[in-house]
Amino acid sequence: MDLSKRKFKEDFKKMLTEVYSMGLKESEATEQFFTLGNLIRSYVAKNWSRTNQAYIEKGKKQVYYFSMEFLLGRMLKSNLLNLGILETVRDGLSDLGIDLEALVQIEPDPGLGNGGLGRLAACFIDSMATSEIPAHGNGIRYKYGLFKQKFVNGYQVELPENWLQNGNVWETRKMHAAVTVRFYGHVWLEHSGKGYLVPHYEDAQEVLAVPYDSAVIGFNNEIVNTLRLWSAEVPPQDESTDYWSFIHQRNEIESISEVLYPDDSNYEGRLLRLKQEYFFVSAGVQSIIRHYKKMHLGIEHLAEKVAIHINDTHPALCIPELMRILLDEEHMDWEHAWHLTINTMSYTNHTIMTEAMEKWPIEMIQTLLPRIVQIICEIDRRYVMEMGRLFDTDLIQSTRIVEGGHVRMAHMAIIGSHSINGVAQLHTNILKEKVLHPFYLIYPSKFNNKTNGITQRRWLMLANEPLRHLIDRKIGNEWATMPTELKMLKAFREDKRTLQELAEVKRQNKVRFARFVEESMGLEINPEAIFDVQIKRLHAYKRQLLNLLHILSLYFKLKEHPEADLHPRVFIFGAKAAPSYTYAKQIIKLINSVAELINHDPDIHDKLKLVFVENYGVSLAERIIPAADVSEQISLASKEASGTSNMKLMLNGAVTLATLDGANVEIREHVGEDNIVLFGLRTDEVYHYYKDGTYHAHDYYEKNQVLHRVLNALIDGTIPGAEAEGYAIFDSLVRYGDEYFVLRDFDDYAAAQERIDRLYRDSLIWQKMALINIASAGIFSSDYTVQQYASQIWDVSSKVHRI
Repeated sequence: MDLSKRKFKEDFKKMLTEVYSMGLKESEATEQFFTLGNLIRSYVAKNWSRTNQAYIEKGKKQVYYFSMEFLLGRMLKSNLLNLGILETVRDGLSDLGIDLEALVQIEPDPGLGNGGLGRLAACFIDSMATSEIPAHGNGIRYKYGLFKQKFVNGYQVELPENWLQNGNVWETRKMHAAVTVRFYGHVWLEHSGKGYLVPHYEDAQEVLAVPYDSAVIGFNNEIVNTLRLWSAEVPPQDESTDYWSFIHQRNEIESISEVLYPDDSNYEGRLLRLKQEYFFVSAGVQSIIRHYKKMHLGIEHLAEKVAIHINDTHPALCIPELMRILLDEEHMDWEHAWHLTINTMSYTNHTIMTEAMEKWPIEMIQTLLPRIVQIICEIDRRYVMEMGRLFDTDLIQSTRIVEGGHVRMAHMAIIGSHSINGVAQLHTNILKEKVLHPFYLIYPSKFNNKTNGITQRRWLMLANEPLRHLIDRKIGNEWATMPTELKMLKAFREDKRTLQELAEVKRQNKVRFARFVEESMGLEINPEAIFDVQIKRLHAYKRQLLNLLHILSLYFKLKEHPEADLHPRVFIFGAKAAPSYTYAKQIIKLINSVAELINHDPDIHDKLKLVFVENYGVSLAERIIPAADVSEQISLASKEASGTSNMKLMLNGAVTLATLDGANVEIREHVGEDNIVLFGLRTDEVYHYYKDGTYHAHDYYEKNQVLHRVLNALIDGTIPGAEAEGYAIFDSLVRYGDEYFVLRDFDDYAAAQERIDRLYRDSLIWQKMALINIASAGIFSSDYTVQQYASQIWDVSSKVHRI
């Protein structure tokens, strides 16, 4: 938008007066932040209204992206950047004696996601608006985010993250668009006499779903899409309602949108999670149908104007919910309703881990969603009947939705969608050949790959402004919307001045992060050290444990040989463990105990430090990633679907240390073997071990002296304060089979780390590797990913950029 600094300052002071009835001198940072937020909303309002109106008037097909998570991060600078007024506002505020970065810190970092799944959804909605795809997010407005992580004596403790405590300046409550969602009760069907069945509900619990809309601003294009998050509220009550009954009902209903991923270790927690999944699915699908009808087209044309995307299995109930509306409210016959549903729905699978593909007890669904369970069972019955004529009985039985007293959500998503995609080429191949092979035999044309992506605007333009300015000086700024233009940087790979400038940018970022660590943790770290980063969910398959065992081996090496020629290292972890995931929490405790051991040992002369940042999230990632030298992507091959931290770190000039898992395979293809450091088992080798059962972890413990010493340290008192955790982890590796082949890959990993040490010592070689990683990262932009979804799955138009 066109905005002068003078006009901005006038607008800001006027808004401050209107909202708070005070002048600039009386205001503090909180009032200034909310004033700026309200001012941005006023700037956006006209384009938001125009965009929505244009979609209706032009009859645009619209995409609705259903996701249990939207891990947005702070939105202030992102909104300013996309409006094209970041520098104007920064300078204008400075003239008024206000530091923009101080206002940024006022904004909460909403934890509405657990990791890559939610961050991907956030990148996608940003890229869809920028690519001019008519697309909107649909999720839950959790009152509390995932949880606030605190370390107490090294243990993870979960505290409530009340991100809405002071309100959310970006959202607009849309009470007029509220819908009713039904739970519990009984349903019986009656013939209407007109060729369709009429459902009758008895004793159902009705929940009011109230939407809160936030603007999703496209980059410099006047497009504003919508993120709609639903809040569960009590419907209006009549005067006869008993007070205490109302309070009980209110608490039960409001719990639906209270917290992301309630504790699923008990029945009540699992029931609440299922309730959440149906709540936002039903509210969203009802809202879509109501909006579609504004086009005044027959319901039979729905798939021509609406695409519903199921992001992982959590929103799979979209399928029976749309069927419910088409059958019960639009009175379509089953065949036409089913054909319409399949053509409207598409599904992204995000996991290779079969245990992560949700299954729900059919009795639980029967209790909670009596009409939906009828539809699910009928979908399953017809699938078995129709496909049984074409395929082997065993094949159909293995792929049915209802089996063993459970409803398999991934199966429902596959059967009820016209497209199923994986999120990296390796992942998609494993789905087709292993995990979902029976479905691939039945529906080969449904399967396709869409490798994940990230938005370069947040993860470089905002998170790493020094690097952004360097790139702009070298190649211009077209890469903001045509990210493969970054490849032009390769022309500078032999230019010493550019490589030295790149090294200086990295040094500045490392100094900045070192300052943050000292201020927040009281720990001094050396910016001249290698900053080795592993930031992701804490899960055994991601193998933070392999990293930790190697750190211990370096520590013992330095203890025995203080003069050892080892370049100083700072190992940086950021991770949360699911509250009920005991093993992951034990690993967190062990990492923190090892940090205490290493960081306070004067014998190693600060050659080794271990930093575990607390409460890792988007804002912390924006601090860590620009400072990273090494990107740890060390999951066991065949386990990580894609990964996106690998892309963010690559984009910021970190060198990837990796197994050939997920998108690491494609990163290697684009940077070349010389600009990535690989190690470890390959996917075929992992599956070979599974098949022949010849892996014996105990042999590695007995025969490898370095491993023997490191593993013994877990149980011999070397690591103070983690005896119980040490024994549990030792047993998991040595006695109980080492499920993720940590010991098998240890030597290869250590050798790869030695290569990192050698490469880093030659600054020009290292910076050349860093530059090639940056220059090759553009292909992993979510702009391109969503454009592929748009053209190949959703059949909607987009602003196509050059790839």
